[in-house]
Amino acid sequence: MTRMHNPPHPGEVLREYLGDITITEAAVKLGVNRVTLSRVVSGSAGVSADMAYRLAQAFGTSAEMWAGMQMQYDLYQAGKVKRPKIERLAA
Repeated sequence: MTRMHNPPHPGEVLREYLGDITITEAAVKLGVNRVTLSRVVSGSAGVSADMAYRLAQAFGTSAEMWAGMQMQYDLYQAGKVKRPKIERLAA
C-alpha cells in the first residue's frame, strides 16, 4: 500500500457519501448509535472493522476500502509523532 500525503479521515469521505442523508437517519439504517456515527463523521473516532462492514453494505463498497482509509490516516498521523531511536532487533 502506498502512503498518501496527508490522507483524509474516512469520516470526511463518509460525509460526502451521505449527501443529504442526516446522521440520525444514517445511524438508524446502519444500526448504530447516532453519537457513534457523528463521532466518525466529525473525525473524532475512527472506522472500526464492524463499521467498515456496515458502511460497505450500505454504500455498495468494500470493507477493505473503509478500513484501508482508516489505516492510511492512522499511519500518517503516527508518522508525524517524534519517537526515540529504536534499536534493530533482527538482521
